[in-house]
Amino acid sequence: MTTTMASEIAEQPAALDATLTALLPLREELRRLDTGRREVLLVARGTSDNAGVYGRYLLEVHAGRGAALGAPSLSTHYRVRRDLSDTLVICLSQSGETTEIVETQEWLRGCGARTVAITNVEDSPLAESADLVLITQAGAERAVPATKSHTAQLAAIAVIADALGPADDPLEPLLRRVPDEVERLLAQRDGVEAAVAALERTGTTLVSGRGLVFGTALEVALKLEETCLRPVRGLSYADLRHGPIAVVDRDVATVLVSANDGPMVAGMTELAGDLQALGATTVGLGGDATFQAACEVAVAGPRLPERVTPLALVVPAQLIVEALARRSGLDPDAPRALSKVTETDPTGSGSER
Repeated sequence: MTTTMASEIAEQPAALDATLTALLPLREELRRLDTGRREVLLVARGTSDNAGVYGRYLLEVHAGRGAALGAPSLSTHYRVRRDLSDTLVICLSQSGETTEIVETQEWLRGCGARTVAITNVEDSPLAESADLVLITQAGAERAVPATKSHTAQLAAIAVIADALGPADDPLEPLLRRVPDEVERLLAQRDGVEAAVAALERTGTTLVSGRGLVFGTALEVALKLEETCLRPVRGLSYADLRHGPIAVVDRDVATVLVSANDGPMVAGMTELAGDLQALGATTVGLGGDATFQAACEVAVAGPRLPERVTPLALVVPAQLIVEALARRSGLDPDAPRALSKVTETDPTGSGSER
């Protein structure tokens, strides 16, 4: 029986193509809104926050802009007042109904920021109160674990980075390749079943990545936790080296996330060798041939440059999570104690899967 999560994973090539087609023409509006702004702030929770991590790195690396992740509690609980008249804010919420993010966006506008909302719902509160809204074209998402809405958010973020980045180094040609690469990964599923078997044998899991794919690593960890009900830590390569690597032994499975090019591949390859020497099961997601050879199980990633790799790299991980949940006797469509919009605290603020 095909799960809703599996069906929505399969819809991603079309959702990505539609999202890029809808949003790339808005780049000039984004440039106008950004006039006079120096800093960029990204605000989100849950899966959307992991998309924001990618945005933070991409805006720094490609667009050369200072970018940071915002803390919604500064507005919703501490009621901080700040001068944000030099800031462009990007607020992400799949539903556009996450109370905490909507309230934070209103606070940010009150502090002088210009706001861009990324949401999948056109008539949502977040969309209605933003200076500019980017509507992702993922369609209604019924499974609780976000899949197609997440990759559509990544596409929207990449469009923003393209708009704010150098005119002589556009991302658009790379972005146009993404839907076909996702289609290929879905059809081939190289390494997916072997990864499911490897993860099934162990109870403790670590996920690690670095740089532009760090957000992907965090998203993989979140999906394994919420869908497969196992404790998982998502750590950067650097943070794993600074202490937590001490807990790694033969009872630990490590999922290592890498692009197939860029400055982080060598370090991730070295890490794979070190973890194997400690007895850990190593599942490599993406990477080049040397990285894949250093891992016990290799899962093929997209044939894309590092800057746009995250839009497709998460897809094989989604396939692994959906299959692992079913293999574990769980329902991947409706993980225990979760819904599409989750209450952050008793005040009613929500965060999304």
